[in-house]
Amino acid sequence: MKKECIAMILAGGRGNRLGILTKKLAKPAVPFGGKYRIIDFTLSNCTNSGIDTVGVLTQYRPLKLNAYIGSGLPWDLDRENGGVTVLQPCINGQSGEWYKGTANAIYQNIEFVEQYNPKYVFVLSGDHVYKMDYSKMLEHHKNNQADATIAVMNVPLSEASRFGIMNTHDDNYIYEFEEKPQKPKSNKASMGVYIFNWDILKKYLIEDEINTESNHDFGKNIIPAMLQKGQRMYAYPFTGYWKDVGTIHSYWESNMDLISDEEKLNLFDSKWSVYSRNNTEPSHFLGESAEVKNSIIADGSLIYGRITNSIVSSGVVIGRKCEIENSIILPGCVVGEGTKIQCAVIGEESTIKENCRIGFGQMKENKNFPDIYCSEISIVGEKITIPSGTVIGKNCVLEASLDEEKIIDSGGYIKGDGAM
Repeated sequence: MKKECIAMILAGGRGNRLGILTKKLAKPAVPFGGKYRIIDFTLSNCTNSGIDTVGVLTQYRPLKLNAYIGSGLPWDLDRENGGVTVLQPCINGQSGEWYKGTANAIYQNIEFVEQYNPKYVFVLSGDHVYKMDYSKMLEHHKNNQADATIAVMNVPLSEASRFGIMNTHDDNYIYEFEEKPQKPKSNKASMGVYIFNWDILKKYLIEDEINTESNHDFGKNIIPAMLQKGQRMYAYPFTGYWKDVGTIHSYWESNMDLISDEEKLNLFDSKWSVYSRNNTEPSHFLGESAEVKNSIIADGSLIYGRITNSIVSSGVVIGRKCEIENSIILPGCVVGEGTKIQCAVIGEESTIKENCRIGFGQMKENKNFPDIYCSEISIVGEKITIPSGTVIGKNCVLEASLDEEKIIDSGGYIKGDGAM
């Protein structure tokens, strides 16, 4: 069945800079905002924009993400003609291989795209937090008679060297692309949101695949090749909220934006809902001793302690005399009586027993991975147990459970084998 436009969501990345949060699952499947997972934003954007045919390209640790997407029902993508399809690397003929890059991922799924014979194809990232009406971007693409359109955001010039930068004329015609330039000429940063005319993109994907020197990447290869050959390429300026939650700090910050007084990211907008797959949970419960201030408490949670400026996900239990501040408690966690947590992310289904302290002390550099863990935020991995009375400083990482009460100084790292 022919479709004017379909979307391909790149969701196979590991997200190394999220550290142990992505040790057991792909970055798009990481919980967010109490009841969501990161990929919910891109899937919801597709549904709200009228795109009813979506391919989700998965690779790293796909089990939880594949199960979460399922038939696509929560996003109204459970359709006979179109809907959502999970696309993994597969064996073709006598050989098979992992996706070698973002462009190769689309190349390996040309057959999927061709069955819908689309005129336009969106290529999207499944690990960004934002709300965008793709139909407006498509209209912009059509009006400019473009071959490719790239969504951009203005970033501070001082930060532009961290991004792929689009240099444009006044009419947003792209004449140059610079990948993380040391001396940027503009501050128009690529958001990793693309529209292509499919017939043109297919030609470039085939050419790129046979180029043994290529990285098979949109930013490094496809976009520069199209510019070099004079394709009509335009930037689409976007002024809404957008964040690549690719680091511990940006992930924590984006969650905190949900409870900011500035309402940077509004999830209560009924005109642009963010949909998610949720287990049937009872309403959350606040006990007589509970105190909650400026926080999100998801369904199924039992709260008996004090919660301030925090995100408490579904199915969490917070015991009496607990104090949780500036933290993210992921689904299924249990926090024992008298425990105090500040500036931390507690992984799914972890148990913090009584009278522990997490996130206190003087800030120190993380001993093992200072480039990944470089803020005051302490991270507890998935299904970790921390014994009663344990004290954990700032910027610490727990990859394994503890057998006995310990004092872990700021910057400490408990490895998967339990060693410090």
